[in-house]
Amino acid sequence: MPKTAHEDLHSEQGPLREDRPDRAKNPTIKVEDLAWLEFEKPDLDAAERFAHDFGLITAYRDDAELHLRGTLGGSQCMIIRKGLASRFLGPAFRAASTADLHRLARATGASVEERLAPGGGTMVRLDDPSGMRLQVVAEVEQLPELQHRAPLELNFGQVRRVNAPQRPTREPAWVERLGHVVLETPKFNRTLDWYQEHLGLIVSDFLFFPGQRDRGATMAFIRCDRGATPADHHTLAMHLGPSRRYVHSAYQVADLDAVATGGEYLKDRGYNRAWGIGRHIQGSQIFDYWRDPDSVMVEHFADGDMFDDTVEVGWTQMSASGLAQWGPSVTANFLGAKPSAHMVRDLVAALRDDDNEFDIRRLVGLLKVATR
Repeated sequence: MPKTAHEDLHSEQGPLREDRPDRAKNPTIKVEDLAWLEFEKPDLDAAERFAHDFGLITAYRDDAELHLRGTLGGSQCMIIRKGLASRFLGPAFRAASTADLHRLARATGASVEERLAPGGGTMVRLDDPSGMRLQVVAEVEQLPELQHRAPLELNFGQVRRVNAPQRPTREPAWVERLGHVVLETPKFNRTLDWYQEHLGLIVSDFLFFPGQRDRGATMAFIRCDRGATPADHHTLAMHLGPSRRYVHSAYQVADLDAVATGGEYLKDRGYNRAWGIGRHIQGSQIFDYWRDPDSVMVEHFADGDMFDDTVEVGWTQMSASGLAQWGPSVTANFLGAKPSAHMVRDLVAALRDDDNEFDIRRLVGLLKVATR
């Protein structure tokens, strides 16, 4: 058995002396969690229909906004604003207090503002080095816990279920909470530095492109630093690429049967599965990825890793085959490998911009990831 959480997951060289650190020594604040994600969509009715089929619940709705939640207590998972096109607006992170927001505002030159939206509270609006707009919020009204499906009782290890056949219902997956968001950036190291130094996030795993261990990490799975209190293996994941963009977001459900029956429910309604069902390596989640009607990718997950602040960072090579312990082969749909005019424009712009970290050698490394 491994002695640490990552002893069997390191690259052959393991962590090197010159590697970048997994955390800042003295961050401005330490955020507690991802609060919610904000999107814009032209059709709130269609967005709400998919959200309900996916397993989210409407917490608030008017002509301009749709707020969606899970069954566990806390803030909403997602805010969708009516707009001209479908796009990701940015994440919101939860700080411990308004005092933390004032400390963050002083360090960044921002202002602490009152939130006038449903739920109230206070916020600081910021842009990370890649240009992604985000909020850090505090003292937002916490929604009460709702009735939710408990994990099924299983006859694993010992007999717990007697004279009781197992018949899980094919229904929406009953999302419990928001788990994480994955972003792509052409300014990977500067952006990661910013999240570590200002929000106190710490890295659980670094990945690097094939044959480029000497150039350092190109992806980071990043968690909140709650000290001895366990946090999700990653609340935020970022990888180096030609675009600044949303990749996917993940929502926790009760167990494997909720993932599977929720997926069958989505399939019956004609939605597009991107990849699944399988179990990841980094984070260990049982996963199932879907596309909404606007092709935005979202994930059901269950049984993810929880780390406290003592777990050392892992280093391993990035590869398509290394994304899962078991399950179907990764799909082109999931990887976003289908060329588009937008992707070509971003690639050309990234290679021309000397301020980016994405260059020709990085492009070659990224292409190798998809074939390994």
